[in-house]
Amino acid sequence: MSKVAPKKRPANAEAAALGAKKKVKTTAEVLVKVKTLAKKVREDPVLSRTLSDLKLPHSCREVVDKSADSVLDEVESTIYQVAQQILRGEGFTYGIPSRSKGNQVYVPELDRIVLKDSKSQRPFASTGTCRKAVITTRILQLIHELCLKRIHVTKRDLFYTDVKLFEEQGNSDSTLDDVACLLGCTRSSLHVVASEKGVVVGRLTFREDGDLIDCQRMGVGGKAIPPNVDKVDSIVSDALFILLVEKDAAFMRLAEDRFYNTYPCIIMTAKGQPDVASRLFLRKLKDTLKIPVLALVDSDPYGLKILSVYMKGSMNMSYDSSNLTTPDIKWLGVRPSDLDRFNIPEQCRLPMTEEDMKTGKRLMEEDFVKANPLWVSELEIMVQSKVKAEIQALSSFGFQYLSQVYLPLKLQEGDWI
Repeated sequence: MSKVAPKKRPANAEAAALGAKKKVKTTAEVLVKVKTLAKKVREDPVLSRTLSDLKLPHSCREVVDKSADSVLDEVESTIYQVAQQILRGEGFTYGIPSRSKGNQVYVPELDRIVLKDSKSQRPFASTGTCRKAVITTRILQLIHELCLKRIHVTKRDLFYTDVKLFEEQGNSDSTLDDVACLLGCTRSSLHVVASEKGVVVGRLTFREDGDLIDCQRMGVGGKAIPPNVDKVDSIVSDALFILLVEKDAAFMRLAEDRFYNTYPCIIMTAKGQPDVASRLFLRKLKDTLKIPVLALVDSDPYGLKILSVYMKGSMNMSYDSSNLTTPDIKWLGVRPSDLDRFNIPEQCRLPMTEEDMKTGKRLMEEDFVKANPLWVSELEIMVQSKVKAEIQALSSFGFQYLSQVYLPLKLQEGDWI
């Protein structure tokens, strides 16, 4: 029986990969444009404008960090107001700030999504909102207990305190955001945190609740980003930039290759959709170190959506966008224009689904996308070609192509938008 010859990569793709590798210069030359960008970020004055500085046609709502005592005061004040309503014969109801899409607006001057100051009533006497009113009261009670005891719990712990009432964690999670909005404080001020999800590795040391953490000694898996970012201080780094990676697989490749030793950087990932702790941690690093953030995401609408959450905020937590967003993140890759430029093989290019197309077109209608013509151009390429690709598509040229060719070449050419 004759043996079947293994399939070979197209000669032109292999030649292109080899040609790209030859273009990569010395480490010092690769970092020239990165250093220029880093210098610009350090020297640019930080204009910390707030909603109160702007004369917007509508009032908006934002929250602030509050101490445990302040949160206790807010909870007790809220319950006192409810009690007064009942005594006046007005019934038992909460005025909850609306977090619907119609109550949100993108503010170009702040470059983020904010929440307008519109409320919806949550009366106990209505069959449609009775259960929600009870859940809201229970969450307020639990928050009061946590602040009194000065302890933190995870969202999962909170759910398990009353599974029969909450039924599913989504109910307790969404009400928790409602309560934060109602009390005018950040979610972390409520002493409830999400489980660890994001990880970080590279040229970074910091103290976590007094313990010294060296992220260069955390192996391939990296250091879990603390769920309580308030306990992180004494941040020190000689990195030139932060590399924000969408996926765990790409993070592990870069960590194992010790990419940060050759190109001084901090590498972090939230392993997909970013959690609150990862967003807070990134903002804290950017504010403290004053270095640029470069993003590496999949070349698909969801990769750009994830990037937009870091930059502009999410609809669920638009009330806390001032703390959770990191402005001016540069989109390094993988961009739609990279697919032809780096000769990504056809078998690694995936057809976009109908849902992908809808998401891509919706993104093109977003105000924050329209504000950046280069983003619009890349999205147009994606939607017109109806093709997407993952970061892992670069592995078709070799497992270390990402760390040894693609990223060095992008940094060398200053190819970010």
